[in-house]
Amino acid sequence: MKSPLHILHLEDDPNDAALVRSALDAAGITSEITRVENRDDFLTALELGGIDLILSDFSLPAFDGLSAAELVHARWPAIPLVFVSGTLGEERAVDSLKRGVTDYVLKGHLARLVPAVRRAMQEVEDRAERGRLEVQFIEAQKMEVIGQLAGGVAHDFNNILAVIMGYSDLIMQKLGPDDVNKGHLETIRSAAERAAGLTRQLLIFSRRQTVQLVVLDLNDVLKDLDKMLRRLIDENIEMTIVPGEHIGRIKADSGYVGQVLMNLVVNARDAMPNGGRLTIASSNATLDENYTRTHKGARPGHYVMFSVKDTGTGMSEEVKARIFEAFFTTKPKGKGTGLGLATCQTIVQQSGGHIDVCSELGRGTTFQIYFPRVELPLDVAARAVRAGPLPRGTETLLVVEDEPSVRHLARSVLETQGYKVLSASNGQEALHTARDHKESPIRLVVTDVIMPQMGGKVMAEWLKTANPDLKILFTSGYTEEAITRHGVLETGVEFLPKPYTPATLVLKVREMLDK
Repeated sequence: MKSPLHILHLEDDPNDAALVRSALDAAGITSEITRVENRDDFLTALELGGIDLILSDFSLPAFDGLSAAELVHARWPAIPLVFVSGTLGEERAVDSLKRGVTDYVLKGHLARLVPAVRRAMQEVEDRAERGRLEVQFIEAQKMEVIGQLAGGVAHDFNNILAVIMGYSDLIMQKLGPDDVNKGHLETIRSAAERAAGLTRQLLIFSRRQTVQLVVLDLNDVLKDLDKMLRRLIDENIEMTIVPGEHIGRIKADSGYVGQVLMNLVVNARDAMPNGGRLTIASSNATLDENYTRTHKGARPGHYVMFSVKDTGTGMSEEVKARIFEAFFTTKPKGKGTGLGLATCQTIVQQSGGHIDVCSELGRGTTFQIYFPRVELPLDVAARAVRAGPLPRGTETLLVVEDEPSVRHLARSVLETQGYKVLSASNGQEALHTARDHKESPIRLVVTDVIMPQMGGKVMAEWLKTANPDLKILFTSGYTEEAITRHGVLETGVEFLPKPYTPATLVLKVREMLDK
């Protein structure tokens, strides 16, 4: 039970009020009691707020208990009211309970007062818990609807975006640095990237996005994203990245970590419309039990932390309490989806981490993101890709994709890099193509997972019976749930989510061929 208990006592007899206080004190109930005798003072006390419980006499010279009960039930229904009266017949008692009174106690039997108060406050806690569970249930339903919506459109949407981004890249490679069309293509590609990012956030938030955990150096991630993050902010914002020395490694999806950084940087930018300073820093951190006791969801242990600190407008306590709610936003209509911070929290939780926020109105905001530290070597996929031209090859490849535009794009990209490329629109056609091909052996297959007639997984198993050394790269724009049902996301299976860029496809193919 809350302590101290803030009680409003409607009672005209100070001696009776003193007896009530003594009964509560004797039971060890710490309370702060405000005594009033009339309607005006009663209303004023309630409007000031902070009242946990109302005790009321039934009959008073300037007011009456039933009128008080009706007033409370109409305007403050969450506050329990207990009658404490000298006389209250059975008929009146039943009528009072029907009007929303929680309980009644006779002044001649004050031994019942403490149990009545404890029961009333327990009912308040029970209602609050039911309310929390209802909110959680509604939130879960909302997430399910979002997931179904995002999952339903993700495949087609990602295929469309792959084509837009891919052909934009191919055309851009053929333009000179001063070509006027280069800026137009960059705008097209930027719009496609934003669309892909929104789809990705919906899938992450609804926990249907494909997770690819690798061992990362957080400083490498910050370095790789430096230029892109600077493009997100305005010129009047000074951004500084401070990489920590000798920081540990984390196991996370690098794309997810980048998504968290981008969301936080965008929020920081919007909080500084007149400019300011943005600082991103990394360091090792240890969370002890003292910290975890006061921070819900945090667990003791060794972490790698990065912080995003701004000198912006800051947040009130009311706003801070809601920032991780889905669709909650303080931005103007059309400026925010309300998914950014909800997505951040989901990503960090999926990685076993913790997110903390410190903010004060007019003083800025600092987000601290903690990822569990791991003692493992860096994965190859996490190492920085060298700058320069894309790698080339002469091997024979097979591209299997039911979406014609994506199939033609992948074939064109790989042929540009010197590969001999065969193509098919589904698994059955791919088996015929591979059987009829009599020249240089097919070294690698790039295949969609879910296709009509025969999917990629079954086709790959058939192809590998004839050629056990054949390498398979699965791609898909479907959600993780759909792909998992087809047995693709198993250990050791190579997977490239859509929408992918030409560079990503070329690098992944070369990496697999060189293994």
